[in-house]
Amino acid sequence: MADAVQIPDEAEVRARWGAFAWTEANERKAKEVLGRYPAGREQSGSIPLLDLAQRQVGEETHTQGWLPVPVIEFVARYIGVPYMRVYEVATFYTMFNLAPVGRYHVQVCGTTPCMLRGSDDVFAACKNKGLIKGKTTPDGLFTLTEVECMGNCASAPMVQINDDNFEDLDYDRTIAILDALERGETPKPGTQEPGRHTVEPVGGPTTLTAMVSENHDYRGEWGSAPAVEGAGA
Repeated sequence: MADAVQIPDEAEVRARWGAFAWTEANERKAKEVLGRYPAGREQSGSIPLLDLAQRQVGEETHTQGWLPVPVIEFVARYIGVPYMRVYEVATFYTMFNLAPVGRYHVQVCGTTPCMLRGSDDVFAACKNKGLIKGKTTPDGLFTLTEVECMGNCASAPMVQINDDNFEDLDYDRTIAILDALERGETPKPGTQEPGRHTVEPVGGPTTLTAMVSENHDYRGEWGSAPAVEGAGA
């Protein structure tokens, strides 16, 4: 299960973030977001605007970003709705961090398909790298969170680290990814299974193989479909 977060709203949080405002670049992006919706429907922009705000906080703190309460209040004022209307969005979606996180937010799926495929080994790798579930490492580099299914069941087990998914993991592959991030490198996202492109069968596709390299048209090879007895009667 994903763990509930205690949302900080102390005086120092308000002192740091109470004057939050868009950067010049993000002001342009925010106006572009609101331009997608008719007048009176600005609340529809809650999700993209919260994401934009979280990314700005991340840029300012050199982390993956989070949403201090004053920043959520800013977004609510920006679109002209009560704070609660935006707060309920921020607390519903796990894409929003409601407490500070590290430079890399390591979100490990612990749902049944990933568990059956070895998510315990992924957690073990994280533990042996000093990551503790629900905590940020002392150097501020990693935050570890257990989350619910993120839709990569065919290439389980997987983790999401910031904006990238890493799939087909085991203990050693997880260690290698964390080591690369620790060195400041950018590991290859997606499947970590050699020779696998996405979620085709391990060892390569067995059907529609010509589609691997091109948008192949099979219709001439299949010929016309056989007539169905009684059709048109």
